[in-house]
Amino acid sequence: MKVLRFADVIKSGFADKKRVFIRADLNVPQDGSGNITEDTRIRASVPCIQMALDAGAAVMVTSHLGRPTEGAFKPADSLAPVAKRLGELLGPKYAPNGVPLIANWVDGVEVAPGQLVMLENCRVNVGEKKNDEALARKLAALCDIFVNDAFGTAHRAEGTTYGIAQYAPIACAGPLLAAELDAINQALANPKRPLVAIVAGSKVSSKLTILQALAKNVDQLIVGGGIANTFMLAAGLNIGKSLAEPGLIGDAKAVIEAMKARGAEVPIPTDVVTAKTFSADAVATVKAATEVEDDDLILDIGPETAKRLAEQLMQAGTIVWNGPVGVFEFAAFENGTKVIAQAIADSSAFSIAGGGDTLAAIAKYGIEKQVGYISTGGGAFLEVLEGKTLPAFEILQQRAAA
Repeated sequence: MKVLRFADVIKSGFADKKRVFIRADLNVPQDGSGNITEDTRIRASVPCIQMALDAGAAVMVTSHLGRPTEGAFKPADSLAPVAKRLGELLGPKYAPNGVPLIANWVDGVEVAPGQLVMLENCRVNVGEKKNDEALARKLAALCDIFVNDAFGTAHRAEGTTYGIAQYAPIACAGPLLAAELDAINQALANPKRPLVAIVAGSKVSSKLTILQALAKNVDQLIVGGGIANTFMLAAGLNIGKSLAEPGLIGDAKAVIEAMKARGAEVPIPTDVVTAKTFSADAVATVKAATEVEDDDLILDIGPETAKRLAEQLMQAGTIVWNGPVGVFEFAAFENGTKVIAQAIADSSAFSIAGGGDTLAAIAKYGIEKQVGYISTGGGAFLEVLEGKTLPAFEILQQRAAA
């Protein structure tokens, strides 16, 4: 996928004294008092901003925050806490007086070369979510260079993710978006084989299209959580009162058959960890997958299955990971996810991981540095796994080809 990269624009010297509009993903969680509780996305945005300031550009950065009502700004919608934290991270070299926050900015922004300003929550602008053309043209008129560095919103065609890229003089990918693009390409477009995908979650229905898409490409499709329970039903096993979707047994069988036709497989657990109730203090019992009782809840894969899957992951060339394979939040039911996480960390394969629960597992087991690439986009990452072309990538491709 060919797109223009901000790094190349800077190398050309074109950014000097130019107006640069950066669409970042600064949608961070806050507590009830408006304090930021986790700032990974803000930290991830810093390199792009520093690149632009180092190049002598006049820099504007914006993001959405939460789900505001267009045209009805409320104090809770404000990026003020984000601007404050960004100023702290950039320090006196890049933000000597902090990061000024500008409201009502669509019709014009004053910013000097070498200066950074933050533009208030872009989703408050009327027409943002529907990618209104009039708004998009106004946004494009604010800048000489548009930089999309917000992979988390790349699956949405909105004013600041798509429309502005249509009409800005130059539209390019920031370092974070470019890194996501490279990692996705390495994992899915040109993978080193065997390609193993781990897809887990509570429902097959929420990830059916992902499973169907991956079944055409991967060498091994590991399923976990409630999804695995549905696949166990499809394999003729009793799952007791475990979470599953009996109505989708036919779809699960179709995925198994599609994989089998290609000489690939969906490994079905041979042992599981069960409990009688869903609770952190429930008694965990390891049993063969053929011995699950009618009142059992399957809450994790068993140690034999975990060991077998770990051995297969160690032989992989590429690993794509989305979702823990058990209720890893409960100590008695975390072993499967822990073993798989460690196998991914120890494997020589290129690995890419994404999704909120997956990132939580990576953090819990301290393997951040052993995963090849950790995706910052939840919904966008899932749509990539489905084989979809994301709107943000699509428009940047079109502009690069023009």
